[in-house]
Amino acid sequence: MRISDVASAEGGAVGSMRVGKLDQKFLLQGEDGSPNNYLLNVGLTGSGGWGTPRHRHNFDQIRYVLKGKYPASPHKIMGEGSVAYFPESVHYGPQDRPEGLEMMVIQFGGASGEGFLSTPRREAANEALKAKGEFKDGIFTWIDDKGQKHNVDGATACYEEAMGKKMVLAKPRYDDVVMMDPESYEWTPTGTPGVSTKLLGVFTERNTKIGFIKVDAGATFNTGSRDQIDVLFMSKGNITVDGKTYGDKTAIELLPSDAPVDIKANEESLFFTVTLPKF
Repeated sequence: MRISDVASAEGGAVGSMRVGKLDQKFLLQGEDGSPNNYLLNVGLTGSGGWGTPRHRHNFDQIRYVLKGKYPASPHKIMGEGSVAYFPESVHYGPQDRPEGLEMMVIQFGGASGEGFLSTPRREAANEALKAKGEFKDGIFTWIDDKGQKHNVDGATACYEEAMGKKMVLAKPRYDDVVMMDPESYEWTPTGTPGVSTKLLGVFTERNTKIGFIKVDAGATFNTGSRDQIDVLFMSKGNITVDGKTYGDKTAIELLPSDAPVDIKANEESLFFTVTLPKF
């Protein structure tokens, strides 16, 4: 089991492949090169906002709005507390994140098995591309040796630079982003006093799951066993694990090899949960 909180986590800003200011805290990262590689971050939009053109990725994303409203596209606005699944190969945007928006995002390899490019490799590619062309409005532009001009989405350009190959997108499994309003779901008792759950959805043949766990003040949640990687993000609350106390914006990684652990809630605590695809 790994635990990370926003106060002690490393941070960074999204590079020039995009427009504006977006500061991120990297709470948990998976195994680079694995189909299950992932990144869980908390992002805060800075002065002037942050934006991207309409685009798509060869990996999955799940977004959880902590503060403000997030325009996934001009006509798809996520409110505070809402959740959305952004499947690989599905277009979204253009985004225009307003200043002050705070959002938890987990990006991970989708069902196709293409994996997820780590942030250090992506940012190194971003820097290397600056010597070959120009990023502007989220698009990378360069001139080839025949004098022909090329335009490509900035994130795609970084992927192709890092991997040394063209990005190949799997056939989309969904036709759009899947948005969810957790307030419309009911809590389900687990059989453990003071612990309840909300299952928001299960996606693809890889059994990706999205949900919530609520632990009442004074109650204890035991992590149990699993055969997939579970990632928990505590959006509010205060807990004690193995004698150490953690506050809100704490993330927990649970691997199939991890032994069961007790998580005691010192006050009512809310965990956003993601089960990564099974390969």
